[in-house]
Amino acid sequence: MLQLPIAIHLFSGSSVPESTERAEREPSLTTITSKTLMKDEPLADVDEPQGAVDLPEADWTIEDARSIYELDKWAAPYYDVTARGHVAVRPVYGAETEIDIHDVVEEIKRRGIQLPVLIRFQDLLRRRVIELNESFRTAIAEFGYRGEYRGVYPIKVNQLHEVVLEILEAGEPYDFGLECGSKAELFASLPHLERDSMLLIVNGYKDGTMLRTIQMGQQLGKNIIPVLEKYKEFEDLLVESDASNTPLSFGVRVRLSVAGSGRWAESAGDVSKFGIAIPDVLKLVATLRDRGITDAFKLVHFHIGSQIQDIMTLKSAVREATRIYAKLVKMGLSVKYLDVGGGLGINYDSPEAGLAQSINYSLQEYVNGVVYTIKEICDIEEVPHPIIVSESGRALTAHHSMLVVGVLNATQKNVPDELPEIDADDEPVVRELHDALVTFDEQTSRGVGQRKARYLEIYHDAVEKRREADQLFALGYFSLEDKGKAEQLYWAIMQRLHRGIAQLDPDAPLPLDLYHVEEQLVDQYLCDFSVFQSMLDHWAIDQLFPIVPIHRLDERPTRRGTLVDITCDSDGKVDQFISNEGEQRFLELHATTGEPYYLGIFLTGAYQDILGDMHNLFGRVNEVHVYADEEEPGNFYIEKTIAGTTVTEAVSLVQYFPSDLKKRMDALIRERVRSKQIRPTQGVAFLDRYSKGLEEYTYYNFWDASFRVENAPSESAPAASDASDEPASGDGVRAGAASSNGATA
Repeated sequence: MLQLPIAIHLFSGSSVPESTERAEREPSLTTITSKTLMKDEPLADVDEPQGAVDLPEADWTIEDARSIYELDKWAAPYYDVTARGHVAVRPVYGAETEIDIHDVVEEIKRRGIQLPVLIRFQDLLRRRVIELNESFRTAIAEFGYRGEYRGVYPIKVNQLHEVVLEILEAGEPYDFGLECGSKAELFASLPHLERDSMLLIVNGYKDGTMLRTIQMGQQLGKNIIPVLEKYKEFEDLLVESDASNTPLSFGVRVRLSVAGSGRWAESAGDVSKFGIAIPDVLKLVATLRDRGITDAFKLVHFHIGSQIQDIMTLKSAVREATRIYAKLVKMGLSVKYLDVGGGLGINYDSPEAGLAQSINYSLQEYVNGVVYTIKEICDIEEVPHPIIVSESGRALTAHHSMLVVGVLNATQKNVPDELPEIDADDEPVVRELHDALVTFDEQTSRGVGQRKARYLEIYHDAVEKRREADQLFALGYFSLEDKGKAEQLYWAIMQRLHRGIAQLDPDAPLPLDLYHVEEQLVDQYLCDFSVFQSMLDHWAIDQLFPIVPIHRLDERPTRRGTLVDITCDSDGKVDQFISNEGEQRFLELHATTGEPYYLGIFLTGAYQDILGDMHNLFGRVNEVHVYADEEEPGNFYIEKTIAGTTVTEAVSLVQYFPSDLKKRMDALIRERVRSKQIRPTQGVAFLDRYSKGLEEYTYYNFWDASFRVENAPSESAPAASDASDEPASGDGVRAGAASSNGATA
């Protein structure tokens, strides 16, 4: 059986809570009432909040869900929330065909495919290719541009064959080509040049094998342009050309003085890793003139970094590069192409947030800026309009792929139903914590400023006494019961503070330390996935990805939580999320009910599929390819399923081979049978269970967990992630996988 996760293609520190609609959000992260916190104590200025379960659904709308999860900022027009409260996708260009993602997951479940799963909406990939090319056609017609646009897809963004094939098929009417940057990528790309008119741009440092392979492709009549990154490459190319007696045809990546913007700003400018400086470009031109081969220089290339943040930075770079192109043409070189490189960005969050991953332009504005700027400079310089090339990868692939993960368990802060009885015999620190809780209500006549100061004082006292209690326990002066009382009182104080803070003006600033109150009270949602495998950029460069429950969006989310994965690494967590203020340290989530709860991690189609790391030997996730079809139930069908990594495949990568493992396990079991510690029949069953386990998905058997939760006999039954029962032999074996025979004990 294919296990989740499935891929769908388609700290510590203070954090400022969101300010918008703060007065309407649930004041407490739990549903504890004032009676629970403090018996017979009146609430003075702090209003009695309603528990999440008491909030009428009329107070919550689908529009609220769109707002909280910022769908209008990153999802439109591709993803939206339906009237059922489910996330849906509209993947088809020029059509309103809608696919309910929850329906897709239900079909995945019906087929026995385990989560996590990567879902690829292939039509959305096609849609982005069409939108990019049509945007250039629109701009070229509008501005009277006398050249063409010839896009190429940089396969480093997502080298998966199915992705490349889909892009090439969608791009066929536009002669869309490819870009590669390594030997392996070159060898993968070359055979896909089915039409001689397709471009293949070869970036990166090129050794002799790559240069000879490029020349071979050129001799086959293919339009392959190697882009020289350093002057040394030009010298190497001359040597290879002389040795093979083949004509030169190349481009040059020029080092611009304009620096990039955003996270990858250093991809351009004087400190850039790539590019040939203008003095070396002039030296190269002189050599071409001496040899009488000025027609070999075909393309001017520049790249100012991935995910360009500011449209003005792009225009400045295009302006400088076009000047260089124009001057080279006037010097007698036969430059035909101007390659603006990659960098066309997408919004992962609100553009107003001003983060390094945001952009301040649309697709059409980007295209208009490129086309108009090149035309303007060329007209001034009185040179022909070049063929425009771009290498957009992130913008094409990010939207089409999403990861669906299942929530295994939600851990809340331990606030008891009844607080402990405190008397004179209790330890002084415990009594002081209790006093801080009791005196919380002594604010009847206090103004807002005094109330904030009082909250801050209570917070500091509670933190100090909690720390003191921990130290006393570590030194052996506190009993376990004393420690338990101290923790219960501490969390009760934090809950009470949070409720009081929620009643203050949401737009007024708080003392910095009070922001820590909310941070401490967030829940932890244990999810069946690996951050290092499926969203490595979040761990590596703090990339924020939109994360949204794919269902129950017609319900008000009453919890605030962070996500933790199933790896044995403290960095295996997601505690930074998009918000209208930039980022926040929690995600609005729904309380778990015993039914499966699914989260969608969106915009993973660029780089995440390729960068995935095998930390803890969690491998590639299950993957399904979905196509839209209005004649099919739910407007979709699953065209292809790709199984994720099995235990056998994962351990083999690090030189643990199944035959050897089974042999060793067999010997271990035989020894226990001989010593009569287990019966021979048990030994056979144990080896069979081990052998079958080697063929399982590397992730948690999510559907098994869901089944146990859904069929729990009572509310006191353990949660799925707490259950220690081992599934029966053979449970969770991937669909269609053959059972391993193994040796008998």
